[in-house]
Amino acid sequence: MSAQREGKRRYLRLRAAVSEAVNRADPVGLLEIGAPSDEYDPEVGTVLPRLREAKSPGDVARILHEEFVRWFGSEQAGDVEAYRKPATEIWRVLESEGPL
Repeated sequence: MSAQREGKRRYLRLRAAVSEAVNRADPVGLLEIGAPSDEYDPEVGTVLPRLREAKSPGDVARILHEEFVRWFGSEQAGDVEAYRKPATEIWRVLESEGPL
C-alpha cells in the first residue's frame, strides 16, 4: 500500500474517532435537541489539522475548546472541562495511529 493511501486511511480513522468522541460529548447540546449526527462535522474539520500541535490530552482539550468557542462563542461552548473526556478518547487514537 502506498504511503499516500495509508495516510488517507489514517486520516479517515482519526476523523471518525474525533467525530464519535465529539458526538458522545455533545458539548453544546445540539444532538440532545435533535440535530443530525453530522452536526459537528464542520467543527471536526477545523480540529483535525490542529491536532498536529497536540502533545498531550490537555492540548487536545484546549484545541477542541478553542474551536468550539470560535464556532459557537464562549458562552455556548462552555468551559474547557466539558472537552476533557472527548480529548482523552482522541488522544488514545492519536497515540495508536501516530501523527498525521
